[in-house]
Amino acid sequence: MTRFTVNGQPVHYKMDPETPLLWALRDASNLTGTKYGCGAGLCGACTVHIDGKAVRSCQITIQTIEGSFVTTIEGLARDRSHPVQQAWVAENLPQCGYCQSGMIMAAAALLAVNKNPSDADIDEAMTNICRCGTYPRLRGAIHRAARVQSGSERLAAAPPGGIAPEDAAGMVPALTPLVRGKLSDR
Repeated sequence: MTRFTVNGQPVHYKMDPETPLLWALRDASNLTGTKYGCGAGLCGACTVHIDGKAVRSCQITIQTIEGSFVTTIEGLARDRSHPVQQAWVAENLPQCGYCQSGMIMAAAALLAVNKNPSDADIDEAMTNICRCGTYPRLRGAIHRAARVQSGSERLAAAPPGGIAPEDAAGMVPALTPLVRGKLSDR
């Protein structure tokens, strides 16, 4: 029996102690924002925070984190108000989105220890793999999140989870419609 805290809630997993944290979170706690990518700790889709540090959850067993505090993407900011989440939306960062929860968790851990990272700092810390190649926007989003975190820029929070796409679309100004493959001048 393994006990630790997940997103502020004490948990007690009655699973094999050798179970990777990723599967305990996804299968036992239904926290599916943490993604399975490669299973070898290379891609970072499964990144969570353990005691504030970014960790690949596919590579850590639940027995090794007894008494620890785990934060998943669901627990970062339930209302999506974390500066990294706000910057991700403002920069239109995700494409397919599969790697993004791990990227957000890695970026949040970086900004927790480095309030104003350089591009080199970002490149060194962000070892997550994005198959869509969003790396240039990633750097911009992290710089923007740093500005939001410092208070020098303000962004609105992302729409709360559970909102239907058609309702969310009504929450933002209408986009200029496409006409013959080009943006119209309306």
